[in-house]
Parts: sequence; C-alpha cells; structure tokens
Amino acid sequence: MVLGSGVYRIGSSVEFDWCAVSTARALRESGHKTIMINYNPETVSTDFDEVDRLYFEELSLERVLDIYELENAQGVVVSVGGQLPQNIALPLQEQGCNVLGTNPADIDKAEDRHKFSQILDSIGVDQPRWKELTSVDEAEKFADEVGYPVLVRPSYVLSGAAMSVINSKAELETKLSNAAKVSQDHPVVISKFIVGAQEIDIDGVASDGNVLVHAVSEHVENAGVHSGDATLVLPPQDLSPVVLGRLKEIADKVAKAWKISGPFNMQIIKDDHNGTLGDEDCELKVIECNIRASRSFPFVSKVLGTNFIDIAAKALIKENVPEPVDLMSRSYDRVATKVPQFSFTRLAGADPFLGVEMASTGEVACFGKDKVEAYWTSIQSTMNFKVPQPGSGILFGGDLTNDKLGKVAQTVSGLGYNYYTASPEVAKYLNDFVSEKVEVIEFPKTDKRALREIFQDKQISAVFNLAGARAESLLDEDYVMRRNAIDFGIALFNEPNTTQLFAECLRAKISTKPDFDVIPDVVEIPSEVQRWSEFIGGKPV
Repeated sequence: MVLGSGVYRIGSSVEFDWCAVSTARALRESGHKTIMINYNPETVSTDFDEVDRLYFEELSLERVLDIYELENAQGVVVSVGGQLPQNIALPLQEQGCNVLGTNPADIDKAEDRHKFSQILDSIGVDQPRWKELTSVDEAEKFADEVGYPVLVRPSYVLSGAAMSVINSKAELETKLSNAAKVSQDHPVVISKFIVGAQEIDIDGVASDGNVLVHAVSEHVENAGVHSGDATLVLPPQDLSPVVLGRLKEIADKVAKAWKISGPFNMQIIKDDHNGTLGDEDCELKVIECNIRASRSFPFVSKVLGTNFIDIAAKALIKENVPEPVDLMSRSYDRVATKVPQFSFTRLAGADPFLGVEMASTGEVACFGKDKVEAYWTSIQSTMNFKVPQPGSGILFGGDLTNDKLGKVAQTVSGLGYNYYTASPEVAKYLNDFVSEKVEVIEFPKTDKRALREIFQDKQISAVFNLAGARAESLLDEDYVMRRNAIDFGIALFNEPNTTQLFAECLRAKISTKPDFDVIPDVVEIPSEVQRWSEFIGGKPV
C-alpha cells in the first residue's frame, strides 16, 4: 500500500507524485499487487491504471487504517508522499500496521528536533549550536550567548513553515510564538544561524543502515534560502573530492545511526570562515535530515540516470537490493541546474524576498556543458522570463555594505546596458566599480502609474536588488523596486549569488542570443540543444 502526497501546495507538488508513482510501478514490476491512497485528481497516482486498487480517500490515520484492514495489506509505504504520510507513520505502527522501510520510531528521532540534535551529538556529526525552547527568557539567554542571528525550527513541518531567522532581540518574541503555534505537540529548537555559509543537499537511499546510492547537489544561494527555493547544481561544480568524501562519511554515519531503509534527504552547510579554512578543515554541519524522499529525488534521478526510487522500493521490500555504488566518484560531461518558479504576480503586494520559509510554486531543470550554460537555459525556461537585451536599462539597488552589487555591475559592464539607480548613494557606490554613467532616476514610491511610465521611458528590463533583509515598510525603496519589477513583468534578481551567476551568463551568452522580434526564415537549432537521453547517454529515467 502506497500513500500519496495529497493536495498540491507550496512544498508538496508533482515531485512527490513522481516518487509515489515510481514506487508503485517498481513494486508492480517486482510482482506485488499495489494499492494507492490519494485524493488529488491532478496527480498521476490517481490514474486508474497505475495501481491494482486506487482509493480516492483522505490521508488521515482513520481512513488509512480502514483501507489497510479491508485490503489485508502486507505493508504500507509512508516515505514517498512528502510530509503528510510521514506525520502518521508512528500512529500507524502503533495500531499494528507493517510500515515498510525505516522504523517509524527512528523517523520520529529525525523529525523531533530535540532527539535529532542529540543523536547527531552522540555520533560525532557536527551541527550548529542548538537548544530546545522552553521559554522566551531561555531563548534570549541562548541568543545572547551564541550571538544573533539565530534560527527557530518547529518539528514535523513541511516547507519551513514558521521557521524564521531572528536578527535581533526585538523580533524574538513574535517569531517564537508563531513557531510554538505551529508545533504545539512537538519541541521547537533554536540554533545559531551561520551567515554566508554554503548549503548542500544529499539525497540518498539506504538498506538496513548502509547507503546504496547518494547524490550531492550544491545550492547556488547561501544558507538562509529554503532548499525548495534554491537553485541546485548537479554534479557539484565547486566541491572538491575531499569535501565530497567527507559528505559521504556523514551520510554513512547518519544512515547507520537511524537504521535507514529506503529514501532519505539531508541538508548540510559548509562554512570555510570566509575562505580561511581548507577543504580538510572547513566546517560541515548537518541542519536537517528527512527520512523520506525529498522534492529533489526526481531531479537527481533524471540527471544521474539512476532511478533512486527504483532502488528505494527494493530496499523497502528487501528484494533484489543492489550493491552500493558511489555515483559521486564518477566523472560527468554534463551539468544540470534546477531553478525555482514563483507566483508572486498572483500575490498582490507580497515582498518577493526569499527566506527560510518556502515560497516557490514550481521548478525547471535543464542540462548544459557547464554551470553557466545550464543556468542560462534553465532561467529562460521559467514562466514569463524576458532576457534583458543590450541597449535597455538595468535598475540597481540594495545593500551597499559589501562589494556584491558592485561585482554584478562590473560583470555586465561593457555589454551595452544603461545603468540606473533610485538614489545618489547607490550611484556613488557603483561609480567605484564601472566606467558607465549611472543615472539617478525619479522614483515615486506611491504612484504606480508614474513609476511604470518612468520604467517604460528608461526601457528598464531588469532589476538587480541585493537588499540584506525583507522590507519592514511599504515605502521601503528596495521593496518598491522589487515589487514593481514583478508587477511590470521585468526580470528580478535579488539574491547575490544567483544575480552574479546570471550576470556571468549575460557576459558569456547575450551576444549569441538570437533576437526573435522578427521570425527568421531559417532557424538553426543550437548544438547545446539535445535530447535528455543524449545528455545522460541512455534511456531516460
């Protein structure tokens, strides 16, 4: 019996449906009759011919128990439908169901933040300093001890619900009460938030605590952007064999400690103290472990050409379990990037600023021969994205306390773009980095029509706004800039690393991009456009 993912919402979408369907297919191929419980007509898992018995029912404990009993099922799979099935794994076992794969008591030890942190300490795996939350006073004391910012994490939640980074004492009480509401029955943990660290995803499959396959994807964005909103790169381009070896060790230790059988996902941060630590000494800290398939399972399976869910299904039923393979030690002649797709156009007034709570509603992944080519293709594949053409304007803004905005401006310098800002301070800052004239435009914050006319007059086709924090006021200059980029259908980049990567894409690729204002008589398909099977050198997964 396979439990599906339920309704589509932020954090749970078609990726989990792919996992549930792939599990059902693998079980059928191994000669088992399959039952699917799901109630979302948008999913493939609710197609009548995907399984032997389909129950279009809610994924509640009572309903699942009824069907389990009625069908006299041999076992139930809870690890491929996202957070919803995971939340009822322990009660299902307590009611006598045979939960396939990792023991729900061990799943609870990963979902419960306090137990999770204690086990990591016991197996010698590093993590950011943490404390279980008992009162606001204790939290204040902890934050003063480790220094702001700190991160608050509830237990048993999907897509970072009520998770938040707290930068000062003033924010502490409000955000703590939000987390406590979301996680009333389970502990809330407060931990040190490490600014500027790189985030890494590990997706893996284990059998009886032994890792069979694993994939390491690196985030383009620094830690602090939810993994569902992050741009993923696979195979990793900036991690050395030494770091990859250390990450494999961590995955092995965690799989053994939690006795994992089936899929699992981990998030790890790499902190090299601003380049002062080498690959042997840099800190690798585990911040999350989910003993279930993650939303990146389809991505890693399709990029590496190895179906992780196929292997997970064999591990769950302990039949034909393959020998362990280290996919990360192989060399690949391709790179894939997965970029998020947002729906800010539908959320009037929302600040399109990314944080630890997930906001994306979809994703696009593309191959390339290197990271720049893969990202250039992926970002153009997102909905309604228009590439800023030379001759048009770019509006700059954001944090001036570092050189990140300046480096972006420097990267696109000389390509023929006009530089605009909304304040003399930003113009003065940019003049230190570029030789182009930087024009300060009129910027009416409360008159949208006038602002639209200015954007049209200056032909502004992109906004690069690297603000350090979410706006606290509707009249915040950076907020008005970001929000109107969305409302006017203009390319918006507001995270330093992705902005820099896009700037590098413009420098490398904009001169070769055809202008389709007039459709040419003959269109030559570029050499980088290949079929999926050509990229992975075999049958698509």
